[in-house]
Amino acid sequence: MAPASLIIPNEGRFMRRLSSNAASAEKLSKGPVVVVPPKHLMAPSGANEVAQAFETARHEIEAAQIPGTPPTPPETTVTDKYAYAFDIDGVLIRGGRPIPEAIEAMKWLNGENPYGVKVPYIFVTNGGGKTEQERCIQLSKQLEMEISPGQFICGHTPMREMAEQYKTVLVVGGEGEKCRQVAEGYGFKDVVTPGDIIKDNQDTTPFRKLTKEEYENSRARNFAEVEIEAIFVFADSRDWACDQQIILDLLMSKNGRLGTRSETFDEGPPVFFSHNDVVWSASHDLTRIGMGALRVSLEAMFKAVTGKNLETTAFGKPQIGTFQFATRLLQQWRKDTHGIDSPPDTVYFVGDTPESDIRGTNEYDQHSENNWYSILVKTGVFEAGTKPRFTPKATVDTVLDAVKHGIEREYRKALKASLDLPELAHAIEE
Repeated sequence: MAPASLIIPNEGRFMRRLSSNAASAEKLSKGPVVVVPPKHLMAPSGANEVAQAFETARHEIEAAQIPGTPPTPPETTVTDKYAYAFDIDGVLIRGGRPIPEAIEAMKWLNGENPYGVKVPYIFVTNGGGKTEQERCIQLSKQLEMEISPGQFICGHTPMREMAEQYKTVLVVGGEGEKCRQVAEGYGFKDVVTPGDIIKDNQDTTPFRKLTKEEYENSRARNFAEVEIEAIFVFADSRDWACDQQIILDLLMSKNGRLGTRSETFDEGPPVFFSHNDVVWSASHDLTRIGMGALRVSLEAMFKAVTGKNLETTAFGKPQIGTFQFATRLLQQWRKDTHGIDSPPDTVYFVGDTPESDIRGTNEYDQHSENNWYSILVKTGVFEAGTKPRFTPKATVDTVLDAVKHGIEREYRKALKASLDLPELAHAIEE
């Protein structure tokens, strides 16, 4: 195992290792950290080096950098030629439990493979409603390995860049106050929840009353004097009827002021969704409807009530911004660890949803400077006997097969290059 604390080049501070049992939002906010699972779950995995490096890279791309002499890259045994990006639900986790092959797949990436190579990896998920730090704590326990918040890109991660654009915002979805906490952590100055609005006027939702806990957590204010500038759906709604009623009230309002009605129905605030997945893989045998379905429903209801089309914006996969952020993170990691200011040559993206994971990877690959290679696994929303609308470069049974596929493909490419046998090029690429 790595030592308890390591100096990070060019950071001037310690990389701290926190137990997932002791980690808290306050502790995680105080500089780069790596979260380790409880000792009784943790086995040597070689994950610490990758986790540290990505946490450092994440801090660098999110902070203003002062130009200076580039630091000397540290020695590393992790390849810089290629990397992996993983969806989580349906690929690594299902119903809160790790898919059986997931832990072995991570061991392969961390060097326990026939080729003795370690491969960098990040997690790109449309799931939301929790901070990247909280997802890190949860996944470190589930996969029995060390992970850093810097390795996570959630559907709502790019929304942090909008915190300076909007002051008062409505944040919808998730459990309790978690989405408010995420938004405030991103820097949004005045965050409103549906509970706040119901607390001010309980007649807003005739069939929805706040519980005692919800009432106490909601913040009292007079919304007749508040203008809501934007609506952000950070996570799946726990009460569609309630949330849609409030969103529709705002969309039909004058400049986001509740209790008013626009004559043109085009004066309301914009609506942003953290992703657009219509279905997702949960513990149920069949797929469950997700945020994309809420988006479709909201647009249909707005049309039915106003006669006008509603334009909304979605982040997450397959939107290009998510893949661009992932590329910036991988490029910064490669610069820090290998002194090369460009992303890895190939990124293997492993997902279970053709409409988001595969589509986004394929479309981004068409114009990205490096190669993005899509792999579809059959452990999530995949339905046997069907043909995906968006065709992956490879289809495999499990995430372990996906990891083996990429590593073995890279080995064949390296062998080809070392032998310099042009006549084998086509066979090796296939």
